[in-house]
Amino acid sequence: MRKSTVLLTATIGFGVLYLAASIVLGSTPEPGDTGQSVASWFGDHDGQVRTWAWLLTLSAPLFAVFAALIRSELPSPHRDVFFFGAIAFAAETAVQAWVWAGMAWHAGQLDPGTARTLLDVASFWGPVLTSTTITMLAPVVVLGLRRDAVLPRWVGVIAAVAVAEQLIETITIFGRHGFIAPGGPMNIYLGAGLVGIALLGLGIAVARRADRLAPATA
Repeated sequence: MRKSTVLLTATIGFGVLYLAASIVLGSTPEPGDTGQSVASWFGDHDGQVRTWAWLLTLSAPLFAVFAALIRSELPSPHRDVFFFGAIAFAAETAVQAWVWAGMAWHAGQLDPGTARTLLDVASFWGPVLTSTTITMLAPVVVLGLRRDAVLPRWVGVIAAVAVAEQLIETITIFGRHGFIAPGGPMNIYLGAGLVGIALLGLGIAVARRADRLAPATA
């Protein structure tokens, strides 16, 4: 199977599983909810949380293939910076899944104070994850927008928009409620959406580029 086909399959597969996981999880506890409300939510949604974690687990190998093949097509040192961000992204996402799935395991015995504290810890996945997405996409911006562009300019533009939003999104570290709360809409919807579009575009563009550069066969 050609590298371009594998990359395209991994890109779409990871995206579909990640989106499916988000849909399965549905609406989550609000930043201002009490510990009792959080514990009750996990009691009512324990199966959904574990299905969400399962889908993320299935998506991880596809993301690894995506990251490795993208790295192989980028010049040094850009490829190593991108790959560093991708590995950190995967690791931080796994840690968040551990916390959520752990709370869903014996949800009926979950203490309200413990539930609120653990959710607060898990919610900072979004604010801190901005460092990994910026690390992944900054090289893409450079390679897409510089004069001797390695990547299509449209990929660089989309990545630049995502990086700009992620830089602004770092303020969610200091957020307490509403749109900029840790784990709030800015993290979960705006930031995740823009980064997802940027990664999807990158995978498609690099797959097409690999296709063009592949040696012709008789």
